[in-house]
Amino acid sequence: MFKLKKSKLLLAAGLLAIVGSANAGYTIKLDDDQSLTFGGYIKADYRYTSGNIAATDYWIGTGSVLDESNSSAKFAINESRFNTKYVNGDVTGFVEMDLYGAAVTGGYAAANEKFTNSSNPRIRHAFIKYKNLLFGQTWSTYVNTSTFAETADFGGALNAEAFIRQTQVRYTLGNFQVAVENPNTYGSGGNPDKDKVPDVVVRYNLKGDWGNVSFTGLARQLNIADDFGGGTESAIGYGVAGRVNTFGKDDFRFQVHGGNTGRYVGVAAATDLVNGEVEDSVSVTVAYRHFWSEDIRSTVFYGNTQTDLSDRDRTHWGVNIFKSYTKQLSFGFEFGNFEMAEQAADSDYAQFTAKYVL
Repeated sequence: MFKLKKSKLLLAAGLLAIVGSANAGYTIKLDDDQSLTFGGYIKADYRYTSGNIAATDYWIGTGSVLDESNSSAKFAINESRFNTKYVNGDVTGFVEMDLYGAAVTGGYAAANEKFTNSSNPRIRHAFIKYKNLLFGQTWSTYVNTSTFAETADFGGALNAEAFIRQTQVRYTLGNFQVAVENPNTYGSGGNPDKDKVPDVVVRYNLKGDWGNVSFTGLARQLNIADDFGGGTESAIGYGVAGRVNTFGKDDFRFQVHGGNTGRYVGVAAATDLVNGEVEDSVSVTVAYRHFWSEDIRSTVFYGNTQTDLSDRDRTHWGVNIFKSYTKQLSFGFEFGNFEMAEQAADSDYAQFTAKYVL
């Protein structure tokens, strides 16, 4: 007979580094070797934006510049997510979806704000883990999820973070990880249809009571469109990311990336190619989280990406406060600014959020 219990579920260390977002869950113990866990969270966001960058649910590394300043309000639940994990001995399967899928178009069933406010599921993670091997879609091996700041805005300083999920094969040996991941040449003058060599990511992790830090390297082959001369170009990127405990429960989080990181960092702040030439970029994020009490905390965060060929300069900063009313329920408020300096454009935002962890 199944034994059902609710527990604060911490995934095994390796899986936690992969998934990051899994918190609490409901576990069904099938037998000594098998278990099934359901988790996720419900998150409601109330957002006000003002400026000459068009409002979005959350800031990424780019935006649409408006002819004149505009203000808007947006209510959404799309960040809510649901996941399932199945463990059978050395084998783990994990699937997670959120509600940021593309809208259904046409008729009264369309995902719009006129009638139904429909939201479509989107696959975030779908992978199999067997001992030291992982197969499927999850965070790129290049990404250290422990360094993401706690924010009301979906991802915080996405304009400068390593933030990418894709299909891969990963091998982990102690502190060392190596993976081959889905190739996709991104940018003007690129031809992703000719991509045939997987991206290669290597990573070395250090961790202890003090926190953790990861060192990553990225090697890629980019394909050039015939209109820009054809052929291929090599791209090499690198990064250091960490989360360091400071005073009490406080922590400092950072990411630094350089070289040809392209689509791996900044969520469209930088591209792989600009008119068929390989782009160089530098990205930095920093965040400090302070606990005012056991259940009240604040984070100050900042992220900036600068590129060479496209001459982009993208910055996002924010300040917030969160209060936990129970282990599962918390409320937060955040304000900040996103700037595209090279286009003399920026927008302020204020956001209230309510989150219940399942």
